[in-house]
Amino acid sequence: MSDRTTFAQQVCDVFQNSIDVKASFIDSDGPETVADMARVIAAAIGNGNKMMLCGNGGSAADAQHLAAECLVRLRPTHNRDAIPAITLATDTSMLTACGNDYSFDDIFVRPLAALARPGDVLLGITTSGKSPNVIKAFELAKELGVTTIGYLGSGGGPAWELCDHALVIPSHDTGRIQESHITAGHIMIAIVEDILAAEGKITLED
Repeated sequence: MSDRTTFAQQVCDVFQNSIDVKASFIDSDGPETVADMARVIAAAIGNGNKMMLCGNGGSAADAQHLAAECLVRLRPTHNRDAIPAITLATDTSMLTACGNDYSFDDIFVRPLAALARPGDVLLGITTSGKSPNVIKAFELAKELGVTTIGYLGSGGGPAWELCDHALVIPSHDTGRIQESHITAGHIMIAIVEDILAAEGKITLED
């Protein structure tokens, strides 16, 4: 078998695994969980609050990605008002200062303590459910009256118990978990848009 054939089969195998993970998600309570999360976020935004997001590595990229979808737009055919969202994982000066002066475990709690207000929502993304800095952010969020939403994997880990709403992707493969997280995130934000528009809280133009 040639390298070309071998690599093509590898591509097929990974795509099939990704499909299988998403099929398992569909057959679980995952879809209703995502819908519930959207309702919670829409209610918070409608009351004048905001969503904050955090994660590490690829999950930091997902947090930034979803915040951008809120602040700009998700669907190219839907122009609408900006939805207030901020990621806690993109300020390199703050991240490196906190990691150097305090601890990497504190890189999310420092901005969270300054920016969070009761009624806000924190979306923490951790594929293992074990990220110490995300867990600390969840703990502080609960003290501050912030609703905690977790995008998790690998059984949920210790982060699961700190989430008011938790989406646990049925996989232990980081890549497959992240793929489902971003898909769920896109759908969740689309529902948030639809709810806010239906309630007259944002202007949505087709």
